[in-house]
Amino acid sequence: MSLIFLNGRFVERDEARVSAFDAGLQHGVGLFETMRASLSGGEAVVHGLEAHMKRLEASARTLGLSDSLRVGALGDAVVAAVERAGIVRARVRLTVTGGDLNLLSRAREAAEGSGGGSASDSARSPAPPKQPTGQDPTVLIDVQSATAYPEEMFERGVGVAIADAKANPFNPFEGHKTLDYWWRLRALQEAAMKRTSEALVFTVTNHLAGGCVSNAFVVKDGVLLTPIARGEEDDVAAADTGRGAVLPSPVLPGVTRAEVVALAERAGLRVQRRMLSVSDVLGADEVFLTNSSWGVLPVVRVEAATIGDGQPGEATRMLRRTWLEGA
Repeated sequence: MSLIFLNGRFVERDEARVSAFDAGLQHGVGLFETMRASLSGGEAVVHGLEAHMKRLEASARTLGLSDSLRVGALGDAVVAAVERAGIVRARVRLTVTGGDLNLLSRAREAAEGSGGGSASDSARSPAPPKQPTGQDPTVLIDVQSATAYPEEMFERGVGVAIADAKANPFNPFEGHKTLDYWWRLRALQEAAMKRTSEALVFTVTNHLAGGCVSNAFVVKDGVLLTPIARGEEDDVAAADTGRGAVLPSPVLPGVTRAEVVALAERAGLRVQRRMLSVSDVLGADEVFLTNSSWGVLPVVRVEAATIGDGQPGEATRMLRRTWLEGA
């Protein structure tokens, strides 16, 4: 059972069509957010909606998709879609693409908007380039029943592989939820062939970035460690003067990651954001992954190496239990 909202109206699944020239299809230009939602008395509760919308808006502006996304209206549309779907526990995906328009034409439009002008014009201070008007982005909301994961995954923990692909901290598109997910999905396919549930991604400098579809945490000697996410670099560098500058981060600032960090701090756990090596992962007391679908997922094996005593650890269990209470 699912419900589709496409460009301002609800449509049947087989009527949900976009142009063959949509920038998302032609060039992979687009962003998405995946959210959990539930119904209570017929009213929708979309968990972390504001945080998801803020992240979407910031990415759209930073990557040049749009500097004026109406995220308030998008959030309202998400809530309306969940209520109309009538699914008690739902998974919601909001996708925004560049729309049915050639992006090079938009770039030329922006350049022309900056004005070449006459000789007398050039003597004045140049006006900033105009944002290309173009066509509105394509907006797609898909509401489906939430994925039902086996409880055994959380009781016993899972194994994960190590992805061959590397994240590049100098790629400005890393750390955003863009439509470029092929390499991640391929790594997940390879992980499944190894009978593991996820794949850990490392950077070109061999530092942990996270899972293919998740953020990563390590527990060592009672301290909760997580890779530095995009947007946290300056704060980490300022707080850690002994280490100097921090590389740009390709790590997505996950909404569930932020929730878990807040839960850990309220529980009195010390939390550190820093660059983590393979040795940090393999030598950890506990490892777990987070995303909006499963919340907190214990990891007890990385490839052939056992993490800790091979069982979900105390901190992981506590954080999952606390997260579920708020879910």
